[in-house]
Amino acid sequence: MKKKTIESGEESRAEWDTLEAFARQGVQRLLQRVLEEEVDELLGRPRYERRPAVDAPPGYRNGFGPPRRLGMSSGTITLRRPRVRGLSERFESRLLPAFKRRTEEVGRLLPELYLHGLAHGDFDLALRGLLGDGAPLSAPSIARLKAGWQAEYELWKTRSVAALDVVYLWVDGVYVKAGLEKDKAAILVVLAALRDGQKVILAVESGYRESTESWAAILRDLKRRGLAAPKLVVGDGHLGIWGALAAVFPEIAEQRCWNHRIVNVLDKLPRKGQAEARSLLTKIPYAASRDEAERQKRAFQAWCTKRGHAEVGRALDRDWERMVTFYQFPREHWKHLRTSNPVESPFAAVRLRTAAAKRFKKVENATAVIWKTLLIAEKTFRRLDAPELLADVASGVVYVNGIRAVNRRDQEAAA
Repeated sequence: MKKKTIESGEESRAEWDTLEAFARQGVQRLLQRVLEEEVDELLGRPRYERRPAVDAPPGYRNGFGPPRRLGMSSGTITLRRPRVRGLSERFESRLLPAFKRRTEEVGRLLPELYLHGLAHGDFDLALRGLLGDGAPLSAPSIARLKAGWQAEYELWKTRSVAALDVVYLWVDGVYVKAGLEKDKAAILVVLAALRDGQKVILAVESGYRESTESWAAILRDLKRRGLAAPKLVVGDGHLGIWGALAAVFPEIAEQRCWNHRIVNVLDKLPRKGQAEARSLLTKIPYAASRDEAERQKRAFQAWCTKRGHAEVGRALDRDWERMVTFYQFPREHWKHLRTSNPVESPFAAVRLRTAAAKRFKKVENATAVIWKTLLIAEKTFRRLDAPELLADVASGVVYVNGIRAVNRRDQEAAA
């Protein structure tokens, strides 16, 4: 079986080493036929059929436009749009609108390539490899994409969030250095867990060194756009978020990140004792109950005192109540609530692109790139374990040491 391509007239045979080219030619022939059938439907008659003398629809064929390359995720094909004359309005194809050079899927591929590390200068080579030598794409497409991301971001950060039933929040910041800025600026990120267990990016804003004022501005804006107070916020103990919460959402419970606390405590100890100290410290947040966590804390403090570092052990007493808040929530959710890892993990992709942020003259412009990176990462976020328990949490059900309270004594213990 042999066919001729529209673009070059060369024969293509269905063999393994030419399989992709053969498939593209099949798609090309199919789409060309659909384009011509659109005109048949418009004019009410197939090609080469004479128009009836009476009451015929207006218009007539006038050949084809010049060949147009169309970039698809499976490669690049060449089509020719039929031309129609004698109509009161311009003929618009539903299949191939005017001026389109790539499908929506390819349009979404470009930002993903850029945001996952592909630089401007590499685009032409990469796209030729993915889409074929005839791909109607080039590096300047990215300049237009970035302008589009900025517009999308400005719209996204003014959207209503009233429909989001938020139960937990994780907060953190990443520092970036843009071209003309003297100091690094913090990009503040809020990640939300919804009642159905899904995690979504709730806010991405540039702020000054994670200050209370910067976080308060974000929280006030979210509240203005409809955010109801979640049940718990998880973050680093040094963030300005805690002062901001007291001013905007004082009713929200607070959980300090155990990863940050452990690292901060270990930094105060001599290097030779850090391995043993770490094994003792990690037992605290993984204790089965709050009482057991307190026993493990005292064991670590005794270890510190014995080695002449009593002040390091006492550092665990600071904000202790906020370190063990997670015991008031379902045991199945503890792995999500002990640390701010759920929001820190997507920053791995962001940090790969912080060099790209230097291409921007202002941090505000780099924010849109980081936002787009996080939205791409959002597609792969795992749901929370036991999402069915989030409805209980949202409705205020009391938990003691991770177990649902069943009587007044349990509730008084939780209080």
